Amino acid sequence: MSHEFQSRLDVYQKRVNAALDKYLPTEDPPEHNLAEAIRYSVIGGGKRIRPAMVYAAGEAMGVSTDLLDIPACAVEMIHAYSLIHDDLPAMDNDDLRRGRPTCHKAFDEATAMLAGDALQALAYEILAKDDHEELTPEHRIDMLSLLTEASGAHGMAGGQAVDLASVGKQLTLEQLEHMHRLKTGALIRASILLGGMCKQDVSQQEIDMLSEYALCIGLSFQIQDDILDVVSDTETLGKPQGSDEKQEKPTFPTIIGLEESRQRAIMQHELALKILEPLDEKADSLRQLSAYIVERQF
Repeated sequence: MSHEFQSRLDVYQKRVNAALDKYLPTEDPPEHNLAEAIRYSVIGGGKRIRPAMVYAAGEAMGVSTDLLDIPACAVEMIHAYSLIHDDLPAMDNDDLRRGRPTCHKAFDEATAMLAGDALQALAYEILAKDDHEELTPEHRIDMLSLLTEASGAHGMAGGQAVDLASVGKQLTLEQLEHMHRLKTGALIRASILLGGMCKQDVSQQEIDMLSEYALCIGLSFQIQDDILDVVSDTETLGKPQGSDEKQEKPTFPTIIGLEESRQRAIMQHELALKILEPLDEKADSLRQLSAYIVERQF
């Protein structure tokens, strides 16, 4: 990763962290510690890649950074909720996330479920209540519609259902790619499009371009995740290494091998760059983001 993009990523991370701190609940009554569990799961680490996608796409469209904070927070809340639920005993049953105990281990299973539920609701609430006058009611409805679809049965939740149903089974490459377009790619696409949709007069051509770019980086992101689960280690990943193999989950390396998986990720990165060719230097963060995705080691 270039020093320039690392600096840019640091700016994105600090910005969304400050905004998240503002919007997350802060106090619990004596009966429960729900707010504490929510903040534990969101504030405690994370690369903030999806918020970075919102910021980078918005900048490529010439959108003011201030306008991007709310959608950046919303996608990170949805992402955090999905991780909390994915780690639960009924799902992946993981004990470690972002280098420390998962939410249900740090608190309890019921609190973890409620923390995920509350984060999902809060994401939609802040997107609906955002007080930026530049976003019309029509803008907000379109953005809410996009995020709900990306999170639901035709997006992330549907992909997770396919993933759970695929344990111990042999999928074709096409079936695996379809699963990950839902499970991982749908929220990545929403992150990119939410940034673009903050432009008041964004054209359908621009939306289509961002969507095609997002499909490429969504696939390369998941391929690299699968590769790292094989070649990295638990300390570096911040979550159990080799968990896919232990749970008998179909992955790109198990279907096409490590080397072809690497080549497939690079091919998606190169295609993403080609898609961005009509855009000027304002889209450089999107270009560097795609490179980061296939080069990252955690």
